[in-house]
Amino acid sequence: MADAFLKPARISDAEWQARVQLAACYHIFAHLGWAELIYNHISLRVPGPDDHFLINPFGLHYTEVTASNLVKVDVDGNIIGNDDWPINPAGFTFHGAIHATLPDAHCVMHVHTTPTMAVCCLKDGLSFTNFYAAQLYGQVAYHEFEGITVHRDEGARILASAGGKRVLLLRNHGPVVIGNSLAQAFNIMWLVQRACEIQVASQALGELQPISEAALQACVRDSLNFNPRHGAGEDSFAAMQRLIDRIDPGYRA
Repeated sequence: MADAFLKPARISDAEWQARVQLAACYHIFAHLGWAELIYNHISLRVPGPDDHFLINPFGLHYTEVTASNLVKVDVDGNIIGNDDWPINPAGFTFHGAIHATLPDAHCVMHVHTTPTMAVCCLKDGLSFTNFYAAQLYGQVAYHEFEGITVHRDEGARILASAGGKRVLLLRNHGPVVIGNSLAQAFNIMWLVQRACEIQVASQALGELQPISEAALQACVRDSLNFNPRHGAGEDSFAAMQRLIDRIDPGYRA
């Protein structure tokens, strides 16, 4: 499958591999119904010594993103090299701040799915009362709503609000996930999505059943989604990438 699409000579092997993986992730998001017209963003650090990362071209649907049309930018949002597409200003307002400050923040994801936004709009936020949410216990922080995230100075405040947590719920807005790798970030975002789906469904039925502190701690300890020693979700991301390869391998171009 990979041999059908040639790597441009100007791009290193390591960067091309990152581009292919990120393009696949955009298509996975679209397949899961996580796309938002041409908006929202996933950014991935470019391997190597330069402080650069890849992000989607502003104006394309997630299904139109390919390895070659991903835009390379620095942490200030300056496009590196020539590119036919701009980037969404909201894409580097906080993505740039996170990548620039946290050395292990290799991937940053942001979505506006209905269940995650609904939970972000709740005063009490995420309730640790279901199987998926329990695995996020102690991993969630909040940032107060300031409006559309296009103002550069908010990036530093978003970073401060995260406080080292992997999941940041932007109140009245949507979740941000920070991962050591793309696969880890994807699996954490999947947990966030499922946790919010179950919370929205169960809250409509009545009072939620609490989970004990001991059980919550055990869920965090036993969850493999955060643990690099167990692949940090590489296997499940690879399975989703194979699914996209069967549907539309053109993302590799």
